[in-house]
Amino acid sequence: MKTLGNFTHQTLSDNASADRTVHISVQSMGRTIFLTPDIITFLEGEGNYTFIYTNAGKRYLVSKTLKSLAELLANNFIRVHKSYLVNSNYVVERMEDDRMLKMACGKEVIVSRRKIKEITGILDHANRRISA
Repeated sequence: MKTLGNFTHQTLSDNASADRTVHISVQSMGRTIFLTPDIITFLEGEGNYTFIYTNAGKRYLVSKTLKSLAELLANNFIRVHKSYLVNSNYVVERMEDDRMLKMACGKEVIVSRRKIKEITGILDHANRRISA
């Protein structure tokens, strides 16, 4: 764990745990920005790179695989496709027989055919938990 001023930064070599705050560092316009999981709506993997989409509508590119970031993030992040990891807190709507998820940022994410039942069950459970 590295402490930088007021920021606590957890590297990929550290294990994520509930008592530590996880930050993902990204480079943007010559600066390093630390993103917390609560502002991330979804992640899109492309080979060894991942696009991170935030609730502010911004998109950042990091040179880490989607798998390595998935291990770092909490349980509310769900792998819905080999190329997508979504934050279930930002799923607004399920469309096209649960094959597509509409996110709070306005983007749409595809759900893999093999994961439709699993994702539907998780999101149904999350909706019951929130409304109860």
